[in-house]
Amino acid sequence: MDASANTASTTAQAEGAGRARSLAQTLFPYLLVLPTLALVFVFTILPSIRTVLDSLYKPGRRPSDPWEFVGLQNYLDLFDSAHHIGARFTTVLGNTLLFVILTAVICIPLALMFALMLNRKIRYLGVLRFGIFYPALLPLIGAASIWAFLYSDSIGLLNAILRSFGLGGVNWLGDPNTVMGSIILMNIWKQGGYYMIFYLAGLQSIPLDMYEAADLDGASYGQKLIYLTIPMLRRTTLFVLVIIVIFAFQTVEQLQALNQGNPADRGNLLLYFIFQNIGERRNWGYINAMTVILVGILLVFTVSQFMLFERGQDDD
Repeated sequence: MDASANTASTTAQAEGAGRARSLAQTLFPYLLVLPTLALVFVFTILPSIRTVLDSLYKPGRRPSDPWEFVGLQNYLDLFDSAHHIGARFTTVLGNTLLFVILTAVICIPLALMFALMLNRKIRYLGVLRFGIFYPALLPLIGAASIWAFLYSDSIGLLNAILRSFGLGGVNWLGDPNTVMGSIILMNIWKQGGYYMIFYLAGLQSIPLDMYEAADLDGASYGQKLIYLTIPMLRRTTLFVLVIIVIFAFQTVEQLQALNQGNPADRGNLLLYFIFQNIGERRNWGYINAMTVILVGILLVFTVSQFMLFERGQDDD
């Protein structure tokens, strides 16, 4: 009787120890990520919730005055052309969308072209790769200062070249018709080599036997590029597109050095516009509303891109 009782007790203890070990193994991964989750919650989720809530209020005239709940009025004022913020916001938002679209449309093919050119055995390959990637290593404010000199009216290198051919100089950053193109050109020069690195890594991960099979079938270079290389780089293209859009919406330092949003907001972008207006207390509700719109655009774009990509994967 005692032996059976001892056996039962031992079995129960073993089962209890096994359950405790299983529970510990289950909880261990969550314990590892708990510090990161805590930081994300404190520094990302809570501020985001606070921003959304503050966008529904208008601050008092004085710091001691309570905030007034206005609902969605701050958002409506942003699109009101008669409002002191709305008169500028729609122009800045249009500039930002144009800047993002043109940057992505130009950067992606350019980065892929650079990667294709440098994904082969040629002389001075390392020097060429470094030369294209080097602008990405420069601080943003430093790169913008270089281009501010290039765009300068009197001593700028671009206007000096134009005048050497007997042409008139161009007010690159002061003309409403050229300012946005000038900012886009500088941004592409700064980031193009960075995106090239991702395409270069993607190209080198494609198995060579696929190209050998295509060669045996008599495929030309263009056919291999269209039907083999580009489809195999879909994941890379998705990733590059997402980071291009995110980086483009985060453009601030370049404008501070180049044109500060002038002339007449034709060269202004959304995040820099937020920076310009954050100093005035009366604009704080609108600042929060603009921040929510900015984050919402990025969230919708990123989620939709990944959903479309996954759907394409399922169709394949």
